[in-house]
Amino acid sequence: MNYKIDEKSLSFLKEATEAIGPSGFEEEVLTIFKKHYSVFADDVRRDNLGSLVLVKKGTSERPRVLVAGHVDEVGFLVTSITNEGFVTFTTLGGWFEQVLLAQRVVIKTRKGEVVGVITSKPPHLLTPEERQKVIQFSQMYIDVGATSKEEAESLGIRVGDPVVPWSPFMKTSLPDRIMAKALDDRIGAFIAMETLRVLREHNIEHPNTYYAAATVQEEVGLRGAETVGWIVDHDIAIVTEVDIAGDVPGIKPNEAQAKMGKGPTIVTFDRSMIPNQKLKEFVIQVAEESKIPFQLSAVSGGTDAGRLHLYRGGRPSIVIGVPTRHIHSHVSIACLADVENAVKLVVELLKRLDEKTVNSFKHI
Repeated sequence: MNYKIDEKSLSFLKEATEAIGPSGFEEEVLTIFKKHYSVFADDVRRDNLGSLVLVKKGTSERPRVLVAGHVDEVGFLVTSITNEGFVTFTTLGGWFEQVLLAQRVVIKTRKGEVVGVITSKPPHLLTPEERQKVIQFSQMYIDVGATSKEEAESLGIRVGDPVVPWSPFMKTSLPDRIMAKALDDRIGAFIAMETLRVLREHNIEHPNTYYAAATVQEEVGLRGAETVGWIVDHDIAIVTEVDIAGDVPGIKPNEAQAKMGKGPTIVTFDRSMIPNQKLKEFVIQVAEESKIPFQLSAVSGGTDAGRLHLYRGGRPSIVIGVPTRHIHSHVSIACLADVENAVKLVVELLKRLDEKTVNSFKHI
């Protein structure tokens, strides 16, 4: 299958990654996904946490194949406004303190978006001992330029408002590399939805029912995956995610095997799930038969598969990743060729996942 990310899809990625959607505040992002991809679906569903599921019927009702990527990004939440007009915050998802200082952020308020900068005590005033220590979250605040609590509140800021990095989407100087916030994991949801579009537009037969899911609240405990399974009642789950690109200074091969531009990863282990081994071998075989480049990976993080594989009596599950640099920061970098090959691999899997094949993953 000859699949390339065109300018329309690239424009969608820009809109989706620049949207504000930390855990628990995904509605804006979900609206964008629904508007763009629901035209390719036979049915549109949501669970009560908000996860979006688009359904495409194949030649058989079973098996039900769920491909899921989460749309929430790591972000922050306003916890108070000081008398001087500075905004304190807590984290939504995992952050490393050292990546935060001097970074611009956007606070989404009831009156609109407010831009600020994360900062702390000026370095000129730090003692030599303080300079040797990592600044903690509790020592940081967001400066929106206000000089009083009343002035900050007049902008619409209040406790509970979501905050995300200000980080415009862009292509790098290399033609197939993109740079953006929230690639973790809107790139995964994009793969699930692009697969839906490809199946529809190319009239590709698949012996199953396809469920493309954009899940919520992954970064705070895989919560959307906990509930979306009950909406789908899936027989098999494929989670499309980012993977940690280990091709940067300071990372040993045993810590992160994936390299950007060398193909999507088939995850052999993470701390939330050990994949069904027969399914893993099947995915490898399909990639090899289809001449789709891939990498094998073992990672320390967790994904939505950690919940989806435990649905009811258990479901065969696997993670397909896109090697991505600098995740859980203000800006990440990924290779479009890896995304394209991930879409191709998921399409090829769907063409082969009939009831007999899926049942074979469970038999001894």
